[in-house]
Amino acid sequence: MPALKNQSDGKRIFLPILTVSGLQKRFNLEAGFFARFGTFVYAVNDISFTIHENESYGLVGESGCGKTTTARLLVRMYEADSGGIMYRDSTDVLQLKGRELRSYRGKVKYVFQDPARSLNPRKNIYEILTAGSRWSLSWPGKREAREEAAAMLDEVGLSKNDLERRPSEFSGGQRQRISIARGLMMKPELLICDEVVSALDVSIQGQILNLLLDIRQKHSLSFLFIAHDLKVACYFCDRIGVMYRGEFMEEAEAKNLYKSALHPYTRLLFSSVTGNSVSQNLPERYAHDAAIHSSAAGAGCAFASRCPIAEERCFREHPEIREIGNGHRIRCLMI
Repeated sequence: MPALKNQSDGKRIFLPILTVSGLQKRFNLEAGFFARFGTFVYAVNDISFTIHENESYGLVGESGCGKTTTARLLVRMYEADSGGIMYRDSTDVLQLKGRELRSYRGKVKYVFQDPARSLNPRKNIYEILTAGSRWSLSWPGKREAREEAAAMLDEVGLSKNDLERRPSEFSGGQRQRISIARGLMMKPELLICDEVVSALDVSIQGQILNLLLDIRQKHSLSFLFIAHDLKVACYFCDRIGVMYRGEFMEEAEAKNLYKSALHPYTRLLFSSVTGNSVSQNLPERYAHDAAIHSSAAGAGCAFASRCPIAEERCFREHPEIREIGNGHRIRCLMI
């Protein structure tokens, strides 16, 4: 559950870390110097959610649904076309520049999916862990920085003796631990974990997830946890937003989502976890590639072409996401 604060009247309120409202990002459908301009892919289309203190919020969906694009918009790796991102209800993230943007990125750190690509193979682990703070105002000096790096490696299950080694000398699970340690070096308030266990063996996945749970408890961290496995997300997260073609289809508490899921897409994701693929649960005419985004935002329901309960109006009317109680939101004309 998210961290709470006592008011003078004894009531407790939720404290938001990051508030996202109406976020949108589109890309030109064609690439290259001579590509036509004007046909767009809406990678993120009107996304709104809030991450609270000490809360783990999950973004779940098939590959290509816009999860990673959303996360990269939050740290300004991509620039949003419209919408808002507020940090602690007082800082407009989209207006930050220079030193203020670097300070924000120190508080909101990104852990990438593939540590083999995100860790510089030419640097040793000490250089990788301290690269973020070396040129910042928080640089403590070489001796203290080395002590902090050694302590952080110990916290993620490695040894101070690993500081002089290079990423290629470690296994995939160990490299992911190094990536997590690098993210923690700046003492962030929010850690964005982008598919951090998807490329690992099942046994290693469990170790990394338990490590993240320990880190969350020790440091009172908030998480944005991106995954395509709904079962893994329900294990780790407090709340989950289910994405499809750049939009939220459903949002609910993770502990109840498996029994309270209403949207056909969420149900299909759960059915795939039990051993049946999504396509096996769909009529043949609905089994399209989920990575194909809508090129015309607002033209009907994004899931209509795959939905087993869709009616004719679902292809004409674009449903708005609405709350149906207890923080449970859904985007569907038929429910």
